[in-house]
Amino acid sequence: MRIREETYWQWADAQLHSRSHDEELSDGTSIDVQVRLSRLGATQLFIGLYARDGVALLEEYYPALPGQTMTRALVWGVDRARALATGALPLPQAEPRRLQA
Repeated sequence: MRIREETYWQWADAQLHSRSHDEELSDGTSIDVQVRLSRLGATQLFIGLYARDGVALLEEYYPALPGQTMTRALVWGVDRARALATGALPLPQAEPRRLQA
């Protein structure tokens, strides 16, 4: 079971049709890539990498990929997710979370 973080919930919208690609790598890391069209017609992309225990290693949300079809964006997202998961690309540094006062 994946433990979704804030980025996923900002992405989530059950009313929009999306396509997805799920994959589990040999080390147990799972990849979740989703693409959709926004209500205004923008191609949007979500990339999630999750450890074997479901903890999010990375969640990215692209609100607009100008000039990209859903198919091309999904292929790009899967390639990026695989590269991040295998270390071919370094994982972006997470911004520190601020505690609420």
